[in-house]
Amino acid sequence: MLYYILREDSKKKKDDFEITKEGKLKIMSKVIAIANQKGGVGKTTTTINLAACLAETNKKVLVIDLDPQGNTTSGLGLDKEEIEETVYELILGDAAIRECMHKTDIENLYILPSNVNLAGAEIELLDVNNKEYILKNEIDYIESNFDYILIDCPPSLNMLTVNAMTTAQSVLVPIQCEYYALEGLSQLMHTIRLVQERLNPELTIEGIVFTMYDGRTNLSAQVVDNVKANVDVRVYKTMIPRNIRLAEAPSHGLPITVYEPKSAGAESYRQLAQEMMNK
Repeated sequence: MLYYILREDSKKKKDDFEITKEGKLKIMSKVIAIANQKGGVGKTTTTINLAACLAETNKKVLVIDLDPQGNTTSGLGLDKEEIEETVYELILGDAAIRECMHKTDIENLYILPSNVNLAGAEIELLDVNNKEYILKNEIDYIESNFDYILIDCPPSLNMLTVNAMTTAQSVLVPIQCEYYALEGLSQLMHTIRLVQERLNPELTIEGIVFTMYDGRTNLSAQVVDNVKANVDVRVYKTMIPRNIRLAEAPSHGLPITVYEPKSAGAESYRQLAQEMMNK
């Protein structure tokens, strides 16, 4: 007999389930790493606001902040200096995953926070076996509780990013609409291919989302055309505009959907969330 591990409000298709070794039916959540080794491309902004927009549609969402800067943590209203149980303690085995998960002020939205301590994790994991799968092994315990899990990666291709990619099913790549948009993208694609070959054969590229788009300039349109011509992956139709409200929101510890819910930035991230759910 099958036992169903389901939330009462879940309405899932057949493909959203898998049979566990114990003969139980488990919800398959969508786990997405948001990565780009180039900094300043809107990676953290995308993580925060995409998560908030998904939660707004009554999806249960977990955000994992894997960046030692902890900007996603503070951007969702948590004091990263005061939190004791973070991703760092989780990775080192000093705390259980349920101890490290924190509820945000946004309904349906939870976070595994980060702070500067995480910067030393890579050195401390040097002699640990299977260190590439530490995060995945922990997420397996709670994955069925969420519809979406978004992982904000650091702006570098290190062991934390590798852990994100072994945990994720796909990688979403934010690209800023600027002259050097393709810089580093080929290296990121190469890293994704290596992870696919050696660590996570199920990993796919979710797609590319353009950020800081300015429709008044020729440059933004040229960047979009250039990326589409040189990269054979899906490009999301929704483009995130350059918007002052998006830049202000993190300093208030709020996603754009709360800080300025009717702004162009908020509407764009809602469209991106809808496009992702319809995919």
